[in-house]
Amino acid sequence: MTPEQFALFARIEQDHWWFVARRQIVARILRKVVPPNQNKTIIDVGCGTGGNIASLAGEYRCVGIDTTPDAIELARKRFGDVHNVHYVLGAFPAGLEGYLETASAITCMDVIEHVEDDLGFVKMLVDAAPANSHLLLTVPADMSLWSQHDVTNGHYRRYDRDTFAKVWSGLPVTVRLLSYFNSRLYPVVKAMRWRANRRNASHGADGTDFKQSSRPVNWLLKSVFLGESGKLVRSMDSDRKPAYRGGVSLIAVLRKSNANVGE
Repeated sequence: MTPEQFALFARIEQDHWWFVARRQIVARILRKVVPPNQNKTIIDVGCGTGGNIASLAGEYRCVGIDTTPDAIELARKRFGDVHNVHYVLGAFPAGLEGYLETASAITCMDVIEHVEDDLGFVKMLVDAAPANSHLLLTVPADMSLWSQHDVTNGHYRRYDRDTFAKVWSGLPVTVRLLSYFNSRLYPVVKAMRWRANRRNASHGADGTDFKQSSRPVNWLLKSVFLGESGKLVRSMDSDRKPAYRGGVSLIAVLRKSNANVGE
């Protein structure tokens, strides 16, 4: 990602429907697996410009880590005065001494698709996670949605449910949730991506599909997306079918087992 894209995210992520709804869905799921407590640590790997982890600082001890100096600079500038949130510049898990050992959850939201060796990256996350902690992962879904937005953002791939599950196959984790989400708006996104591909251009700013809609439209889109949260939470630890069988994104919650493979 470019400095221009990080600057775009910093401008819009507090209000744009996709960022806001995803944050609130993630927060509700986290509360289910890690009851709020400011002594419990949540680490956001690939925290970008910091909005996601900062939104949790009222409920947990929060740490964001990212390899991009521009992103961390923006995060510190925007949220440096927020109590109980700390930002680290570096590659996970370096620089997280004193935090990682007691982490209750590690989040990694829309990061794995940026990594060429996604299996190796997720193995590193799982290996570093404390026993009985949770990992919450999100990725973009459905290669039929591939567009300039993916190219601009440096994606290697979009996932389906099977290819997503493959990234933790054989690792010492228990799956508590695996589902598509941002499902209700899939037809809208599909149409936008089809139109963008016909035009050979992105739908929004700086080569992405992100642009700020009018307040009524933004509120409507946020409400529709956020309305999926209840079904996602209810589907956790359930033997029933996934909450949603298709969508723009995928979400997983994994619990780390007591021992690493081979121990």
